Amino acid sequence: MKAAELKKMSAEELNAKLKELKGELFNLRFQHAINQLENPHKISDVKKDIARVMTVLNQKNA
Repeated sequence: MKAAELKKMSAEELNAKLKELKGELFNLRFQHAINQLENPHKISDVKKDIARVMTVLNQKNA
């Protein structure tokens, strides 16, 4: 997800996206733990998306 797309979203939408990404990260970690994850790089991609969402949220709150 691009930062420009995130900047267009409202704070409520960003919070919902953050919750969704954290749930996805939990599921990916669980799959990785039981060796069912096909693409382990997906975990780092989701972490970076979470960081992007949090950065945009902090910019909107400041």
